[in-house]
Amino acid sequence: MKKLLLVVCLTILSAGFAFADAIAIKHFEVKENPFAKDEIAVVATDTAHNVLENINGWFTFSVNGFTEPLRFEKGTAFYRHKLDKSAFLYVKHVNISGTHSLLYYVYKTDDKLIPIHISWIVLLIIPVILVVLSYMFKRFIIFAIIIFVIFLYFNHHAGLGIPTFFESIFDGLKGMFK
Repeated sequence: MKKLLLVVCLTILSAGFAFADAIAIKHFEVKENPFAKDEIAVVATDTAHNVLENINGWFTFSVNGFTEPLRFEKGTAFYRHKLDKSAFLYVKHVNISGTHSLLYYVYKTDDKLIPIHISWIVLLIIPVILVVLSYMFKRFIIFAIIIFVIFLYFNHHAGLGIPTFFESIFDGLKGMFK
């Protein structure tokens, strides 16, 4: 009788573990690493930007096209590569619920890093405004081309290539229609 009771209790207990939800990161932010100079941290958050402290373990992220396994402890993982200058960081995470990606411009000062989130809408609207203005004002065409070339040069020089530019826009559009 004791063995039967033990088997029933273990079965009920194991069923509770078998149906536990898988932990998935749906939202994250890039912040300055407070423990190391010139490094960033990836923080798992909810939609209200609160840190999810129940996120622990290894998760695979892609940073500027390079796959990096990041170890999360209490919702925070540290990206162990130093940034020598200001740069764009395209951080992407793929899990069961889909692809989650963000584009950041990390501005480097002498003593700290300032991550600035760049929306895909901004990436799309700047070239569209230049095209519309050059179409409306024929004299503005050369000026618009010069501004567009400067825009492309700045993006490329800071680490944002044309493929990443379009991938960021397409990921934003896909996320809009979910």
